Amino acid sequence: MGGKRAAQWYRWDEVPREELHERLSRRLITGDEVMLAHVYLKKGCVVPKHSHENEQFTYILEGALRFLVGEEADEIVVRAGEVLHLPANVPHEAHALEDTLDVDIFYPPREDWLNKTDGYLRQK
Repeated sequence: MGGKRAAQWYRWDEVPREELHERLSRRLITGDEVMLAHVYLKKGCVVPKHSHENEQFTYILEGALRFLVGEEADEIVVRAGEVLHLPANVPHEAHALEDTLDVDIFYPPREDWLNKTDGYLRQK
């Protein structure tokens, strides 16, 4: 297996939930090369404009997010059952239009999330 981890089974409700502030929390599952996150955003939560080297898919399970994407801040509203793909290094921000649960998928895993150097997310 070349140093790779063994198969592992998870239950989201048993994965620790990290509270970033009163409107934003998450649960993380990280593999060797991919990260899954359940992200919980309360209505009115704003994820400030940022970019990262990680490719990202955001799949909305419940609720809706309004994204402002790219240098021109193109508006894209993503609702339950819809997916937004964000290539690496594309600036974006998100606004929770209602209480929202999304699954974020990152390649490679977000080191700033793992080592808690994601200060932009921890501001209210």
